[in-house]
Amino acid sequence: MTDLPKSRYLDRRTPPHVTTLVLLAGISALSMNVFLPSLPNMAAYFNTDYALMQLSVTLYLGLTGFLQLIIGPLSDRYGRRPIILSGTLIFLIATIGCILATTIEVFLFFRMIQTGIAIGIVLSRAIVRDMVPANQAASMIGYVTMGMSLVPMFAPVIGGYLDAFFGWKANFSMLLIVGVIVGGILFFDLGETNRHRSASFTAQLKDYPELFRSRRFWGYCLTAAFASGSFFAFLGGAPFIGTFVFGLETVELGPYFIFVSIGYLLGNLVSGVYSVRFGINTMMLYGTLVMLAGVAASILALAAGATHPLAFFGFMLFVGFGNGMTLPNSNAGLVSVRPHLAGSASGLGGAIQLLGGASLAAIAGVILTPSSGAYPLLYLMMITSVLALFVIWYIMRVERQTGALDQP
Repeated sequence: MTDLPKSRYLDRRTPPHVTTLVLLAGISALSMNVFLPSLPNMAAYFNTDYALMQLSVTLYLGLTGFLQLIIGPLSDRYGRRPIILSGTLIFLIATIGCILATTIEVFLFFRMIQTGIAIGIVLSRAIVRDMVPANQAASMIGYVTMGMSLVPMFAPVIGGYLDAFFGWKANFSMLLIVGVIVGGILFFDLGETNRHRSASFTAQLKDYPELFRSRRFWGYCLTAAFASGSFFAFLGGAPFIGTFVFGLETVELGPYFIFVSIGYLLGNLVSGVYSVRFGINTMMLYGTLVMLAGVAASILALAAGATHPLAFFGFMLFVGFGNGMTLPNSNAGLVSVRPHLAGSASGLGGAIQLLGGASLAAIAGVILTPSSGAYPLLYLMMITSVLALFVIWYIMRVERQTGALDQP
């Protein structure tokens, strides 16, 4: 992997600069949540109910999960550059379609096609692995991941202001402008890094049965799915709760999404510092307990009569913090169960997480009503956290029986 030339900015004969990869991963995250504060207004614009409008989140997550299974192998076969540029172009065309849509059906169709930008989540890390030796990859991926975690922190705030002053279409106009800029940078800076092409898609499919037979792979995979499920359920239900339960305008709603993002950032920091010392299973356990405590505290605060939005959104900081502790460690576990199948495990695990998250986001959109308050969503988040705890207990039990991580 180290036979590549040194990166020179805006020279597509060389590997991309790390800032280009941050932009690529960042726009993938931006597309996921910048318009969340606008969902109630979008439902009114398309004359539909919130549950149907919320499918713009659910379908996007589900299709992104599916794409995780095929994007990596396609780039192994055809190269990183053509797949990334094609995905970015598809995203730009779909964004124009979202802006021009006049019915909810047309909007959802183009919203699903927007998942072309999901290539940024998967391939930014693959490119890092192409560019540098293993001992440098973790540090470089850290910069890329930080960009991904910072964008969701501020995107809903910006989206809320854009909606308040210019309407919901302004969010997608911003995505189009940012997409054109990032696409231009990618065209001129993104040199091909995959110098060893392979027809790996069939090979990856052949690897899956070995992973399916591993109890610990399923343990780590389900831990990640249930833990992230709380976050995705929050994404699906929080705009409704902010608007119809707490009466927030879009410009007021956006800043409240910062709490869960700050928590996630801090949780990742704690994972980076303490995972080696305490081990991934212990970190997952503590992270899930923090998440469960945050949800329980919110339920108690609302039951005690609290009416401020912080009684719900403020405690989401702990949900984000717990996710930041649990997900890096569960993801590290699922790719370590069979080290020689790390790529297949990563793709399959990521797909299951996002598909599970999409399902929980859809459930959140259905179970909430203006009269129900935030309780149905909080109970759903509590259930997923408790399920994660049970799975972690199972992983620890299997570890006591089998010992080393590379055992089944």
